[in-house]
Amino acid sequence: MTRSPTAAERADARRERLDPKVVVGAVYVAAMFMNIMDTTIVIVALPKLGNDLDVGTASIEWVVIGYLLSLAVWIPASGWIGDRFGTKRTFLTALAVFVVASMLCGVATSLGQLVAFRVLQGVGGGMLTPVGTAMLFRAFPPEERARASRILIIPTVTAPALGPVVGGLLVDELSWRWIFFVNLPIGIAAFVFGSVFLAEHREPSAGRFDVPGFVLSGAGLALVLYALSEGPSAGWASAEILITGIAGVVALAALVRVELRTREPMLQLRLLEERLFRATNLTSLFAYGAFISMLFILPIYLQEARGLSALESGATTFPEAIGVLVSSQLVARLYPVVGPRRLMAGGLVGVAGTMLVLATIDVDTSLWLIRGVMFAAGFGMAYVFIPLQAATFAQVSPQDTGRASAIFNTQRQGAAALGVAVLATVLTSQLDGRAPADDLGAFRVVFVVDACIALVAVVVAIVAIRDVDAAPSMRRKGEVAAADDAPAVVH
Repeated sequence: MTRSPTAAERADARRERLDPKVVVGAVYVAAMFMNIMDTTIVIVALPKLGNDLDVGTASIEWVVIGYLLSLAVWIPASGWIGDRFGTKRTFLTALAVFVVASMLCGVATSLGQLVAFRVLQGVGGGMLTPVGTAMLFRAFPPEERARASRILIIPTVTAPALGPVVGGLLVDELSWRWIFFVNLPIGIAAFVFGSVFLAEHREPSAGRFDVPGFVLSGAGLALVLYALSEGPSAGWASAEILITGIAGVVALAALVRVELRTREPMLQLRLLEERLFRATNLTSLFAYGAFISMLFILPIYLQEARGLSALESGATTFPEAIGVLVSSQLVARLYPVVGPRRLMAGGLVGVAGTMLVLATIDVDTSLWLIRGVMFAAGFGMAYVFIPLQAATFAQVSPQDTGRASAIFNTQRQGAAALGVAVLATVLTSQLDGRAPADDLGAFRVVFVVDACIALVAVVVAIVAIRDVDAAPSMRRKGEVAAADDAPAVVH
Protein backbone atom coordinates (compact mmCIF):
# COMPACT_ATOMS: atom_id res chain seq x y z
CA MET A 1 0.00 0.00 0.00
CA THR A 2 1.42 3.37 -1.03
CA ARG A 3 1.86 5.85 1.79
CA SER A 4 0.35 9.29 1.24
CA PRO A 5 2.87 12.15 1.61
CA THR A 6 2.64 14.22 4.76
CA ALA A 7 1.89 17.96 4.73
CA ALA A 8 5.56 18.71 5.36
CA GLU A 9 6.62 16.49 2.46
CA ARG A 10 4.10 18.15 0.16
CA ALA A 11 5.42 21.57 1.19
CA ASP A 12 8.99 20.45 0.48
CA ALA A 13 7.90 19.17 -2.94
CA ARG A 14 6.31 22.52 -3.78
CA ARG A 15 9.45 24.40 -2.78
CA GLU A 16 11.67 22.13 -4.86
CA ARG A 17 9.77 23.12 -8.01
CA LEU A 18 11.06 26.69 -7.73
CA ASP A 19 14.64 27.92 -7.41
CA PRO A 20 15.09 29.25 -3.84
CA LYS A 21 16.79 32.32 -5.31
CA VAL A 22 13.70 33.11 -7.38
CA VAL A 23 11.43 32.60 -4.37
CA VAL A 24 13.43 34.81 -2.02
CA GLY A 25 13.95 37.44 -4.72
CA ALA A 26 10.25 37.66 -5.57
CA VAL A 27 9.08 37.88 -1.96
CA TYR A 28 11.82 40.35 -1.05
CA VAL A 29 11.13 42.71 -3.96
CA ALA A 30 7.37 42.74 -3.34
CA ALA A 31 7.68 43.33 0.41
CA MET A 32 10.46 45.92 0.17
CA PHE A 33 8.75 47.79 -2.65
CA MET A 34 5.61 48.08 -0.51
CA ASN A 35 7.56 49.06 2.60
CA ILE A 36 9.79 51.71 1.01
CA MET A 37 7.12 53.22 -1.24
CA ASP A 38 4.83 53.62 1.77
CA THR A 39 7.20 56.18 3.29
CA THR A 40 7.29 58.50 0.28
CA ILE A 41 3.55 58.15 -0.36
CA VAL A 42 2.77 59.23 3.21
CA ILE A 43 5.02 62.30 2.95
CA VAL A 44 3.19 63.45 -0.19
CA ALA A 45 -0.19 63.03 1.53
CA LEU A 46 0.64 64.90 4.78
CA PRO A 47 -1.06 68.21 3.82
CA LYS A 48 -4.25 66.39 2.87
CA LEU A 49 -4.09 64.31 6.05
CA GLY A 50 -3.76 67.46 8.16
CA ASN A 51 -6.77 69.08 6.50
CA ASP A 52 -9.03 66.02 6.80
CA LEU A 53 -8.09 65.32 10.42
CA ASP A 54 -8.16 69.05 11.28
CA VAL A 55 -4.70 69.19 12.83
CA GLY A 56 -1.72 71.48 12.27
CA THR A 57 1.60 70.79 10.57
CA ALA A 58 3.46 70.16 13.83
CA SER A 59 0.95 67.51 14.89
CA ILE A 60 0.54 65.74 11.55
CA GLU A 61 4.32 65.22 11.35
CA TRP A 62 3.91 62.56 14.05
CA VAL A 63 2.46 60.30 11.36
CA VAL A 64 6.03 60.16 9.98
CA ILE A 65 7.92 60.53 13.26
CA GLY A 66 6.00 57.72 14.98
CA TYR A 67 6.84 55.33 12.17
CA LEU A 68 10.47 56.45 12.14
CA LEU A 69 10.90 55.91 15.88
CA SER A 70 9.31 52.47 15.69
CA LEU A 71 11.76 51.51 12.94
CA ALA A 72 14.61 52.64 15.16
CA VAL A 73 13.58 50.21 17.89
CA TRP A 74 13.05 47.14 15.72
CA ILE A 75 15.73 47.34 13.01
CA PRO A 76 18.66 46.59 15.40
CA ALA A 77 16.74 43.70 17.00
CA SER A 78 15.70 42.13 13.69
CA GLY A 79 18.92 40.17 13.16
CA TRP A 80 18.64 38.29 16.46
CA ILE A 81 14.89 37.74 16.07
CA GLY A 82 15.36 36.21 12.60
CA ASP A 83 18.21 33.98 13.77
CA ARG A 84 16.33 32.84 16.89
CA PHE A 85 12.82 32.25 15.54
CA GLY A 86 13.63 31.61 11.86
CA THR A 87 13.87 34.01 8.95
CA LYS A 88 10.73 32.73 7.24
CA ARG A 89 8.58 32.98 10.36
CA THR A 90 9.99 36.40 11.27
CA PHE A 91 9.67 37.81 7.75
CA LEU A 92 6.09 36.61 7.29
CA THR A 93 5.10 37.82 10.76
CA ALA A 94 6.60 41.25 10.01
CA LEU A 95 4.82 41.30 6.67
CA ALA A 96 1.49 40.41 8.29
CA VAL A 97 1.92 43.10 10.95
CA PHE A 98 2.74 45.68 8.27
CA VAL A 99 -0.30 44.77 6.14
CA VAL A 100 -2.75 44.70 9.07
CA ALA A 101 -1.39 48.01 10.35
CA SER A 102 -1.78 49.49 6.83
CA MET A 103 -5.44 48.50 6.84
CA LEU A 104 -5.91 50.02 10.29
CA CYS A 105 -4.22 53.25 9.17
CA GLY A 106 -6.64 53.44 6.26
CA VAL A 107 -9.69 53.30 8.55
CA ALA A 108 -8.30 55.58 11.30
CA THR A 109 -10.67 58.38 12.35
CA SER A 110 -8.33 60.50 14.46
CA LEU A 111 -4.70 61.56 14.59
CA GLY A 112 -4.12 59.49 17.73
CA GLN A 113 -5.36 56.33 16.05
CA LEU A 114 -3.34 56.99 12.91
CA VAL A 115 -0.09 57.59 14.82
CA ALA A 116 -0.64 54.45 16.92
CA PHE A 117 -1.25 52.34 13.83
CA ARG A 118 1.83 53.88 12.15
CA VAL A 119 3.91 52.82 15.17
CA LEU A 120 2.54 49.30 14.71
CA GLN A 121 3.38 49.52 11.02
CA GLY A 122 6.95 50.40 11.99
CA VAL A 123 7.22 47.17 14.00
CA GLY A 124 6.69 45.19 10.80
CA GLY A 125 8.67 47.54 8.58
CA GLY A 126 11.63 47.55 10.98
CA MET A 127 12.06 43.78 10.67
CA LEU A 128 11.19 43.35 6.98
CA THR A 129 14.26 44.94 5.43
CA PRO A 130 17.08 43.43 7.56
CA VAL A 131 15.55 39.94 7.65
CA GLY A 132 14.74 40.07 3.93
CA THR A 133 18.30 41.16 3.13
CA ALA A 134 19.71 38.29 5.20
CA MET A 135 17.44 35.81 3.40
CA LEU A 136 18.58 37.13 0.02
CA PHE A 137 22.30 36.97 0.76
CA ARG A 138 22.02 33.51 2.26
CA ALA A 139 20.29 32.33 -0.92
CA PHE A 140 23.01 33.77 -3.18
CA PRO A 141 26.63 32.59 -2.69
CA PRO A 142 29.34 35.29 -2.59
CA GLU A 143 30.18 35.01 -6.30
CA GLU A 144 26.53 35.81 -7.15
CA ARG A 145 26.18 38.79 -4.78
CA ALA A 146 26.35 41.32 -7.63
CA ARG A 147 23.42 39.50 -9.23
CA ALA A 148 21.56 39.57 -5.92
CA SER A 149 22.24 43.30 -5.66
CA ARG A 150 20.44 43.80 -8.96
CA ILE A 151 17.40 42.37 -7.18
CA LEU A 152 17.95 44.54 -4.11
CA ILE A 153 18.18 47.67 -6.19
CA ILE A 154 14.71 47.30 -7.72
CA PRO A 155 12.70 48.27 -4.61
CA THR A 156 15.49 50.44 -3.18
CA VAL A 157 15.46 52.97 -6.03
CA THR A 158 12.13 52.56 -7.79
CA ALA A 159 9.92 52.76 -4.71
CA PRO A 160 11.16 56.19 -3.49
CA ALA A 161 10.81 57.57 -7.02
CA LEU A 162 7.41 56.00 -7.71
CA GLY A 163 5.96 56.91 -4.30
CA PRO A 164 5.27 60.59 -5.07
CA VAL A 165 3.66 59.67 -8.41
CA VAL A 166 1.37 57.03 -6.90
CA GLY A 167 0.73 59.17 -3.83
CA GLY A 168 -0.20 62.19 -5.92
CA LEU A 169 -2.64 60.13 -8.00
CA LEU A 170 -4.29 58.48 -4.99
CA VAL A 171 -4.63 61.69 -2.99
CA ASP A 172 -5.89 63.76 -5.93
CA GLU A 173 -8.25 61.19 -7.44
CA LEU A 174 -9.39 59.07 -4.49
CA SER A 175 -8.57 59.69 -0.82
CA TRP A 176 -5.58 59.75 1.52
CA ARG A 177 -6.87 56.45 2.92
CA TRP A 178 -5.81 54.70 -0.29
CA ILE A 179 -2.14 55.45 0.37
CA PHE A 180 -2.46 52.72 3.02
CA PHE A 181 -4.99 50.46 1.29
CA VAL A 182 -2.66 50.16 -1.72
CA ASN A 183 -0.37 48.01 0.45
CA LEU A 184 -2.99 45.31 0.97
CA PRO A 185 -2.98 43.45 -2.39
CA ILE A 186 0.83 43.54 -2.63
CA GLY A 187 1.33 42.41 0.96
CA ILE A 188 -1.27 39.65 0.85
CA ALA A 189 0.12 38.23 -2.41
CA ALA A 190 3.68 38.26 -1.01
CA PHE A 191 2.53 36.62 2.23
CA VAL A 192 0.69 33.77 0.47
CA PHE A 193 3.57 33.14 -1.93
CA GLY A 194 6.15 33.22 0.87
CA SER A 195 4.08 30.94 3.10
CA VAL A 196 4.04 28.27 0.40
CA PHE A 197 7.51 28.50 -1.10
CA LEU A 198 9.95 30.07 1.39
CA ALA A 199 12.25 27.71 3.29
CA GLU A 200 12.90 28.21 6.99
CA HIS A 201 16.35 29.05 8.36
CA ARG A 202 17.44 29.28 12.00
CA GLU A 203 20.83 29.88 13.54
CA PRO A 204 21.63 27.51 16.46
CA SER A 205 24.07 30.09 17.82
CA ALA A 206 21.49 32.89 18.17
CA GLY A 207 21.86 32.89 21.95
CA ARG A 208 19.65 34.52 24.57
CA PHE A 209 17.78 37.76 24.10
CA ASP A 210 20.06 40.70 24.91
CA VAL A 211 17.76 42.96 26.96
CA PRO A 212 20.32 45.75 27.64
CA GLY A 213 21.28 45.79 23.96
CA PHE A 214 17.62 45.99 22.88
CA VAL A 215 16.84 48.84 25.28
CA LEU A 216 19.97 50.87 24.57
CA SER A 217 19.86 50.45 20.79
CA GLY A 218 16.15 51.22 20.55
CA ALA A 219 16.27 54.21 22.87
CA GLY A 220 19.54 55.59 21.53
CA LEU A 221 18.67 55.33 17.86
CA ALA A 222 15.12 56.62 18.40
CA LEU A 223 16.32 59.66 20.35
CA VAL A 224 19.03 60.51 17.82
CA LEU A 225 16.68 60.11 14.86
CA TYR A 226 14.08 62.27 16.59
CA ALA A 227 16.66 65.02 17.17
CA LEU A 228 17.84 64.80 13.56
CA SER A 229 14.31 64.93 12.14
CA GLU A 230 13.09 67.79 14.34
CA GLY A 231 16.35 69.77 14.68
CA PRO A 232 16.04 71.75 11.43
CA SER A 233 12.55 73.04 12.30
CA ALA A 234 12.76 73.28 16.11
CA GLY A 235 16.29 74.69 16.15
CA TRP A 236 19.42 72.81 17.10
CA ALA A 237 19.92 74.93 20.22
CA SER A 238 16.43 74.26 21.60
CA ALA A 239 16.26 72.40 24.90
CA GLU A 240 14.13 69.61 23.40
CA ILE A 241 16.64 68.83 20.65
CA LEU A 242 19.69 69.16 22.88
CA ILE A 243 18.25 66.85 25.54
CA THR A 244 17.05 64.16 23.15
CA GLY A 245 20.17 64.35 20.98
CA ILE A 246 22.63 64.15 23.88
CA ALA A 247 20.63 61.40 25.61
CA GLY A 248 20.60 59.42 22.36
CA VAL A 249 24.35 59.75 21.88
CA VAL A 250 24.98 58.70 25.50
CA ALA A 251 22.71 55.66 25.05
CA LEU A 252 24.51 54.66 21.83
CA ALA A 253 27.91 55.05 23.52
CA ALA A 254 26.69 52.84 26.35
CA LEU A 255 25.41 50.37 23.75
CA VAL A 256 28.87 50.02 22.22
CA ARG A 257 30.44 49.42 25.64
CA VAL A 258 27.77 46.88 26.67
CA GLU A 259 27.68 44.97 23.38
CA LEU A 260 31.46 44.58 23.20
CA ARG A 261 31.44 43.05 26.68
CA THR A 262 28.40 40.80 26.15
CA ARG A 263 29.04 37.19 25.24
CA GLU A 264 25.97 36.96 22.97
CA PRO A 265 25.18 40.54 21.91
CA MET A 266 22.08 41.52 19.96
CA LEU A 267 24.18 43.78 17.73
CA GLN A 268 27.39 41.99 16.83
CA LEU A 269 29.52 45.15 16.65
CA ARG A 270 32.70 43.09 16.39
CA LEU A 271 31.73 42.52 12.75
CA LEU A 272 32.96 46.08 12.19
CA GLU A 273 36.46 44.85 12.97
CA GLU A 274 36.38 43.21 9.53
CA ARG A 275 38.00 45.79 7.24
CA LEU A 276 35.72 45.54 4.20
CA PHE A 277 32.48 45.48 6.23
CA ARG A 278 33.63 48.58 8.12
CA ALA A 279 34.73 50.40 4.95
CA THR A 280 31.56 49.74 2.98
CA ASN A 281 29.35 50.82 5.88
CA LEU A 282 31.32 54.06 6.20
CA THR A 283 31.07 54.69 2.45
CA SER A 284 27.34 53.95 2.57
CA LEU A 285 26.87 56.46 5.38
CA PHE A 286 27.89 59.33 3.07
CA ALA A 287 26.69 57.89 -0.25
CA TYR A 288 23.22 56.89 0.91
CA GLY A 289 22.86 60.10 2.92
CA ALA A 290 23.69 62.19 -0.16
CA PHE A 291 21.30 60.23 -2.40
CA ILE A 292 18.27 60.22 -0.08
CA SER A 293 18.70 63.89 0.83
CA MET A 294 18.74 64.79 -2.89
CA LEU A 295 15.40 62.99 -3.29
CA PHE A 296 14.18 64.99 -0.28
CA ILE A 297 15.30 68.46 -1.42
CA LEU A 298 14.43 68.37 -5.13
CA PRO A 299 10.65 67.89 -4.58
CA ILE A 300 10.69 70.87 -2.20
CA TYR A 301 12.25 72.97 -4.96
CA LEU A 302 9.82 71.68 -7.59
CA GLN A 303 6.68 72.10 -5.47
CA GLU A 304 7.43 75.20 -3.39
CA ALA A 305 9.68 77.18 -5.72
CA ARG A 306 8.28 76.06 -9.08
CA GLY A 307 4.67 75.50 -7.99
CA LEU A 308 4.39 71.95 -9.36
CA SER A 309 1.83 69.52 -8.02
CA ALA A 310 2.93 66.40 -6.14
CA LEU A 311 2.18 64.34 -9.24
CA GLU A 312 4.18 66.62 -11.56
CA SER A 313 7.06 66.68 -9.09
CA GLY A 314 7.08 62.90 -8.84
CA ALA A 315 7.07 62.55 -12.62
CA THR A 316 10.09 64.87 -12.80
CA THR A 317 12.17 62.94 -10.27
CA PHE A 318 11.11 59.46 -11.45
CA PRO A 319 13.70 59.21 -14.31
CA GLU A 320 16.26 58.60 -11.54
CA ALA A 321 14.80 55.12 -11.08
CA ILE A 322 14.94 54.44 -14.82
CA GLY A 323 18.60 55.45 -14.86
CA VAL A 324 19.40 53.01 -12.05
CA LEU A 325 17.58 50.12 -13.70
CA VAL A 326 19.26 50.73 -17.08
CA SER A 327 22.73 51.10 -15.57
CA SER A 328 22.43 48.13 -13.23
CA GLN A 329 22.42 45.72 -16.17
CA LEU A 330 25.94 46.85 -17.04
CA VAL A 331 27.30 47.28 -13.52
CA ALA A 332 26.60 43.69 -12.51
CA ARG A 333 28.73 42.51 -15.44
CA LEU A 334 31.55 44.97 -14.73
CA TYR A 335 31.75 44.19 -11.00
CA PRO A 336 33.76 40.92 -11.24
CA VAL A 337 36.22 42.58 -13.63
CA VAL A 338 36.63 46.10 -12.24
CA GLY A 339 35.89 45.56 -8.55
CA PRO A 340 33.91 47.68 -6.08
CA ARG A 341 36.46 50.41 -5.33
CA ARG A 342 36.70 52.02 -8.76
CA LEU A 343 33.06 51.44 -9.65
CA MET A 344 31.84 53.13 -6.50
CA ALA A 345 34.28 56.03 -6.72
CA GLY A 346 33.43 56.65 -10.39
CA GLY A 347 29.70 56.44 -9.77
CA LEU A 348 29.88 58.86 -6.86
CA VAL A 349 31.89 61.37 -8.89
CA GLY A 350 29.16 61.24 -11.51
CA VAL A 351 26.43 61.71 -8.90
CA ALA A 352 28.28 64.67 -7.38
CA GLY A 353 28.46 66.15 -10.89
CA THR A 354 24.70 65.90 -11.33
CA MET A 355 24.17 67.66 -8.00
CA LEU A 356 26.40 70.51 -9.18
CA VAL A 357 24.30 70.76 -12.34
CA LEU A 358 21.18 71.00 -10.17
CA ALA A 359 22.88 73.89 -8.38
CA THR A 360 22.62 75.92 -11.62
CA ILE A 361 18.85 75.51 -12.22
CA ASP A 362 16.30 78.30 -11.83
CA VAL A 363 12.57 78.80 -12.40
CA ASP A 364 13.06 78.92 -16.17
CA THR A 365 15.03 75.69 -16.43
CA SER A 366 13.26 73.12 -18.56
CA LEU A 367 11.74 70.25 -16.60
CA TRP A 368 13.08 67.92 -19.27
CA LEU A 369 16.61 69.04 -18.42
CA ILE A 370 15.95 68.27 -14.76
CA ARG A 371 14.54 64.87 -15.75
CA GLY A 372 17.70 64.21 -17.77
CA VAL A 373 19.87 65.15 -14.79
CA MET A 374 17.87 62.81 -12.56
CA PHE A 375 18.31 60.00 -15.09
CA ALA A 376 22.07 60.63 -15.01
CA ALA A 377 22.06 60.66 -11.20
CA GLY A 378 20.30 57.30 -11.14
CA PHE A 379 22.67 55.94 -13.78
CA GLY A 380 25.61 56.85 -11.53
CA MET A 381 24.03 55.54 -8.32
CA ALA A 382 23.80 52.03 -9.78
CA TYR A 383 27.61 52.06 -9.83
CA VAL A 384 27.44 52.69 -6.09
CA PHE A 385 24.55 50.55 -4.87
CA ILE A 386 25.35 47.26 -6.59
CA PRO A 387 29.08 47.13 -5.68
CA LEU A 388 28.27 48.38 -2.17
CA GLN A 389 25.71 45.69 -1.46
CA ALA A 390 27.75 42.94 -3.09
CA ALA A 391 30.98 43.82 -1.29
CA THR A 392 29.51 44.54 2.15
CA PHE A 393 28.67 40.87 2.80
CA ALA A 394 31.61 39.37 0.87
CA GLN A 395 33.53 38.41 4.03
CA VAL A 396 30.51 37.82 6.28
CA SER A 397 29.86 34.19 7.20
CA PRO A 398 26.36 32.74 6.69
CA GLN A 399 25.75 32.50 10.44
CA ASP A 400 26.57 36.20 10.87
CA THR A 401 24.53 37.42 7.90
CA GLY A 402 21.44 38.26 9.99
CA ARG A 403 23.39 40.35 12.51
CA ALA A 404 25.41 41.99 9.72
CA SER A 405 22.19 42.91 7.91
CA ALA A 406 20.82 44.54 11.07
CA ILE A 407 23.96 46.68 11.40
CA PHE A 408 23.94 47.61 7.70
CA ASN A 409 20.28 48.64 7.72
CA THR A 410 20.63 50.52 11.00
CA GLN A 411 23.47 52.47 9.42
CA ARG A 412 21.40 53.25 6.31
CA GLN A 413 18.48 54.49 8.40
CA GLY A 414 20.84 56.78 10.26
CA ALA A 415 22.49 57.92 7.02
CA ALA A 416 19.16 58.93 5.51
CA ALA A 417 18.15 60.86 8.64
CA LEU A 418 21.55 62.55 8.91
CA GLY A 419 21.67 63.55 5.23
CA VAL A 420 18.16 65.01 5.29
CA ALA A 421 18.88 66.84 8.57
CA VAL A 422 22.04 68.44 7.15
CA LEU A 423 20.39 69.66 3.94
CA ALA A 424 17.20 70.78 5.72
CA THR A 425 19.34 72.79 8.16
CA VAL A 426 21.33 74.38 5.34
CA LEU A 427 18.14 75.25 3.45
CA THR A 428 16.49 76.75 6.55
CA SER A 429 19.54 78.84 7.39
CA GLN A 430 19.89 80.06 3.79
CA LEU A 431 16.21 81.00 3.46
CA ASP A 432 16.23 82.75 6.86
CA GLY A 433 12.44 83.07 6.92
CA ARG A 434 12.00 83.82 3.22
CA ALA A 435 9.72 81.72 1.01
CA PRO A 436 11.53 79.16 -1.20
CA ALA A 437 10.23 80.87 -4.35
CA ASP A 438 11.88 84.12 -3.24
CA ASP A 439 15.41 82.76 -2.82
CA LEU A 440 16.53 80.15 -5.34
CA GLY A 441 20.10 80.80 -4.26
CA ALA A 442 19.34 78.83 -1.09
CA PHE A 443 18.69 75.71 -3.16
CA ARG A 444 21.92 76.22 -5.08
CA VAL A 445 23.89 76.20 -1.83
CA VAL A 446 22.04 73.06 -0.69
CA PHE A 447 22.87 71.14 -3.87
CA VAL A 448 26.55 72.17 -3.59
CA VAL A 449 26.63 70.89 0.00
CA ASP A 450 25.04 67.62 -1.14
CA ALA A 451 27.69 67.28 -3.85
CA CYS A 452 30.37 67.71 -1.17
CA ILE A 453 28.82 64.89 0.88
CA ALA A 454 28.97 62.65 -2.20
CA LEU A 455 32.63 63.61 -2.74
CA VAL A 456 33.43 62.65 0.86
CA ALA A 457 32.03 59.22 0.00
CA VAL A 458 34.40 59.15 -3.01
CA VAL A 459 37.39 59.74 -0.76
CA VAL A 460 36.28 57.09 1.73
CA ALA A 461 35.76 54.54 -1.05
CA ILE A 462 39.19 55.18 -2.57
CA VAL A 463 41.05 55.16 0.74
CA ALA A 464 39.23 52.47 2.71
CA ILE A 465 37.92 49.87 0.24
CA ARG A 466 40.29 47.24 -1.18
CA ASP A 467 39.18 45.06 -4.06
CA VAL A 468 41.20 42.13 -2.75
CA ASP A 469 38.94 41.96 0.31
CA ALA A 470 35.90 41.63 -1.97
CA ALA A 471 37.46 38.78 -4.01
CA PRO A 472 34.89 36.14 -2.87
CA SER A 473 32.10 38.24 -4.41
CA MET A 474 34.06 38.93 -7.61
CA ARG A 475 34.57 35.33 -8.73
CA ARG A 476 32.53 34.03 -11.64
CA LYS A 477 30.76 30.70 -11.78
CA GLY A 478 33.41 29.14 -13.98
CA GLU A 479 36.16 30.23 -11.64
CA VAL A 480 34.27 28.85 -8.63
CA ALA A 481 33.78 25.49 -10.33
CA ALA A 482 37.44 25.35 -11.30
CA ALA A 483 38.48 26.11 -7.73
CA ASP A 484 36.17 23.43 -6.38
CA ASP A 485 37.48 20.84 -8.87
CA ALA A 486 41.14 21.62 -8.28
CA PRO A 487 43.07 18.87 -6.44
CA ALA A 488 43.99 19.59 -2.85
CA VAL A 489 47.61 20.41 -2.19
CA VAL A 490 49.20 18.55 0.72
CA HIS A 491 51.99 20.38 2.50
